[in-house]
Amino acid sequence: MVFASMLFVFFFLTANLISQLVLKTARGKNIAMLVFSLIFYSWSGPRYLFLLLGMVLICWLGALGIQRSRGKRERKRYLILTVALCLVILGVFKYTGFFLGTFQSLFGVPETIPTIVLPIGISFYTFQLISYVVDVYRRQVRAQEKYWVLLLYASLFHQCIAGPIVRYQDIRQDIIRRRATLGEISRGISRFTVGLAKKAILANGCAAIADAFFEVGPEELAAVPALGILLAAFAFTLQIYLDFSAYSDMAIGMGLMCGFHYKENFNYPYLSQSIGEFWRRWHISLGSFFRDYVYIPLGGNRCPVPRQILNLFVVWFLTGLWHGANWNFVLWGLYFGLLIGLERFLLAEKLERVPVAVKIPVVFLLVLFSWILFKFTDFSMLGIALKGLFGLNGNGLTGVDVGLAFKNNLFFLIFSAVAATPLGMTLRTMLKNLSRRNQVWFWVNGVWEALHPVLLLILSAMALAGDSYNPFLYFQF
Repeated sequence: MVFASMLFVFFFLTANLISQLVLKTARGKNIAMLVFSLIFYSWSGPRYLFLLLGMVLICWLGALGIQRSRGKRERKRYLILTVALCLVILGVFKYTGFFLGTFQSLFGVPETIPTIVLPIGISFYTFQLISYVVDVYRRQVRAQEKYWVLLLYASLFHQCIAGPIVRYQDIRQDIIRRRATLGEISRGISRFTVGLAKKAILANGCAAIADAFFEVGPEELAAVPALGILLAAFAFTLQIYLDFSAYSDMAIGMGLMCGFHYKENFNYPYLSQSIGEFWRRWHISLGSFFRDYVYIPLGGNRCPVPRQILNLFVVWFLTGLWHGANWNFVLWGLYFGLLIGLERFLLAEKLERVPVAVKIPVVFLLVLFSWILFKFTDFSMLGIALKGLFGLNGNGLTGVDVGLAFKNNLFFLIFSAVAATPLGMTLRTMLKNLSRRNQVWFWVNGVWEALHPVLLLILSAMALAGDSYNPFLYFQF
């Protein structure tokens, strides 16, 4: 089950919200939320629910062991054992085929590689549980005494399969006692419908444009003109932002409707003036995880420059690997590591003198190029796409198909690009400010706040009902 589906919106979510409104105690709300979350997670494969239950059990016992230990050495043993078990489980399910396939290509063995289906969301809830155990070790939060409460934290259906990566300390008080106010419920409904429309209408539409050129065979891809590759890359760049941020919007919105407060996960990253700034705005919860639990423990910026560079590339190697068990994701991560290293150690002073009007487009183009690396898991297809981008396949600059695709989707792409900027938020803020000064604008704002969630929900439902093309990008996580 995915958020952008009629079944989820009109049945599952509706039933969940009714349960949260009807039940009065925090314990009752939590039990109901846990039941809904376990049903949601097991929808696509009940057998992987046992894996989630087991990992939560390991971290529950590990955190209790850390808290009850008296000596630092014993606490550290519990920490290392617990985190190692989580990483081993993640590695077995996510990376066995990847590493064995690499070994086979180099040495010819093993003859057969076992097929292991990736449990959906395992990367997200593993990182959440690791952050919880480490925070208990650092005494930033007390260990949760009740197993089922920790299971609720790890399995919350709002964010367990698509993020954001939520830290236990950030929602601990919401679990213990929460009460959704009418204002928060209203904001939550608005945020959810915005996210649903971004996914169902914009992200899916951009995906159709990108896949028309990218989801083809090697010969067809080699024949795509250079501007066709660029158009598809631009559409995919918009798709991946609109898709990822849409799921975060929906998670944050559903949380507000139920009294949970999740942190922002995207902050209009395509307006960044540097690659470093891009990663402070893109998938914020993931970036902060690697910063706080990998980069800083490795020494961070407190080391000599050579060690800082090593730390940087370790983090970006792992960031790439987290996104998928293929070498293109590792290449994608190291690409960003290289760019950030150049910015930080070689170009910092020079970049300060570059005009903003130059920096934003350059950063956008560098990011757009990175999404081509991200898109193709097959290196031969990646090579064809990269050569085609520069016209090295004998593919020419443009063609009839490219011209038609551009003309037919021009206004849609412009609208999607605008949706990746804060223009909508700015206009909404202006309307709210005007409503405080003038009675007419007050009524206009009130009507808009009441009607736009309904309008977005109707448009999203029409898009989902009328189009079977609804790709889900999170299977690799």
